[in-house]
Amino acid sequence: MYIKINEATNYIKTQYHGKIDLAIILGSGLGPLADEIENPIELDYRDIPHFPISNLIGHAGKLIIGTLENKTVIAMKGRFHYYEGNDMDIVTLPIRVFKRLGIDNLILTNACGGIREDLNPGQIMLIKDHIGLFAPSPLRGPNLDEFGPRFKDMSEVYNRKLGKLAHQVADDNNISLKDGVYAFFKGPMYETPAEILAYRALGADAVGMSTVPEAIVARHCDMKTLGISLITNKAAGLSNQELNHQEVVEAANKAEKDLVTLVKGIIKNW
Repeated sequence: MYIKINEATNYIKTQYHGKIDLAIILGSGLGPLADEIENPIELDYRDIPHFPISNLIGHAGKLIIGTLENKTVIAMKGRFHYYEGNDMDIVTLPIRVFKRLGIDNLILTNACGGIREDLNPGQIMLIKDHIGLFAPSPLRGPNLDEFGPRFKDMSEVYNRKLGKLAHQVADDNNISLKDGVYAFFKGPMYETPAEILAYRALGADAVGMSTVPEAIVARHCDMKTLGISLITNKAAGLSNQELNHQEVVEAANKAEKDLVTLVKGIIKNW
């Protein structure tokens, strides 16, 4: 694993040598935020050692380095999912690469299904905590001691101070931002209505197929992490419509303006 991390890191360093302030991972349909990055350097995943290639709609497969709100950022336009056949060490490889690049700040975004009654399509949710009971542990196996301890506390995976900043930015821009608990589902099939009822009983407000593994590894690395979900559909059994990925992408695109404004404001005041 150290070899994979180092080879990916070293390749990125051949393309960009400077300090990077913050990393962003963009979920389904949220790629337009990357278009706001100034003076971009674009790296295709296919050229980065050990980065898999995703053919998923809404995931462009590019790593973009540039300037956003006077800060140097590195953005993943498309992420790696467990359901694509990737092991958890590959799903979370970029997080450890970011840490090896000297980055301590991370924004995770995703598109997900709303469970709580007030979390409807188009609503932005700040992740205050997560439920990852059904996620294979990304820390399983030999511990990578250079990044963190064998047994890491998970009391505050998502930084509370940054959460307050996100709410301040949302208030200043008249953007509706609600707190919630995000639950991981393995996918790629959507959840059954019975599974959604089980998640709700466990305390989940929204459900998706990403973010939790990355957040766990970021916490293991002592990165300051902010999680933002865009509700693109009601979870299974909570509406009369069948779920499909194209609708998720379309709903994300409609809400992109508020999400871009929110993330840019957070970065500006980070």
